[in-house]
Amino acid sequence: MCKENKIVVTRVVDSFKRHLKRMKSQRGLTEREAQILLFLIGLLVIGVGLADTLYAQGGRGTNYNPERINNAVNAVMTYLEGSFGALVMAAAGIGAIVSAAFGQYRACLSLMVVSIGAFILRSIMDTFFNTTGIQR
Repeated sequence: MCKENKIVVTRVVDSFKRHLKRMKSQRGLTEREAQILLFLIGLLVIGVGLADTLYAQGGRGTNYNPERINNAVNAVMTYLEGSFGALVMAAAGIGAIVSAAFGQYRACLSLMVVSIGAFILRSIMDTFFNTTGIQR
């Protein structure tokens, strides 16, 4: 931090301290009262946020039709498992070799993750996600 910034910061801090002293002398909120008030406001916000009426699907029995999402995922997966996925895998593999040769090991590691991820995409999808609506 340069000297000018330090001066500005110290002036702001001193101004804030003077303002707090002035509030205490005028019998404003003490620090403890302010903390209790903020705690109660936080409890109120949490209580309102957790109310059942504010849930998106809270007990109303909504019907969900995932057909459009399944179609979009099918289109993306078709590209990634086809020739585009092979291109991404090959380009990332070659890029990893080149970046390792030039000493860019972080880039090499990232490209290896992309290459291997493109190779095992279907296994990852089957393991971690619900793929009942996705065609094979």
